Amino acid sequence: MSCREQMKVRWETYLKSSGLKTTRQRRAIFDSFSEAEGHVSLDELLSAVQERQPSVGYATVYRTMKLFVDAHIASERQFGDGQSLYEAVLDVAEHHDHVICNTCGKIFEFEDEEIERRQAAVARSFGLRITRHRLDLWGDCTDSATCENRK
Repeated sequence: MSCREQMKVRWETYLKSSGLKTTRQRRAIFDSFSEAEGHVSLDELLSAVQERQPSVGYATVYRTMKLFVDAHIASERQFGDGQSLYEAVLDVAEHHDHVICNTCGKIFEFEDEEIERRQAAVARSFGLRITRHRLDLWGDCTDSATCENRK
């Protein structure tokens, strides 16, 4: 089963267990979101959804994204500018961290086993076992004049 199919199963299971219905609008939002790459804002998602369903409004996308987060098919992140960005949770067991450039706004995803081991060791030193965490690092382009990602 593909990651997108797994997301769809989690979404349908969540709707059923919550007594909610699958609507055309929710289906269009799911399809647009599951096809998006990287981190997407509500405005970006709204534009994509309105190509499928022009009548869908901002409030519907906002409420549906809250449901996606509750259903564990989306993760809501804020990277310091106050705007929420959403990324698909393709695999519930998957984890990655972020490096965000203050200069150009580019978000880089990375995985590092050594960092994961060190975090677990720190938690153990306090008598804890990590159940979840987020690691976001911010930095500046080393050469902002030639940055390919600069907005």
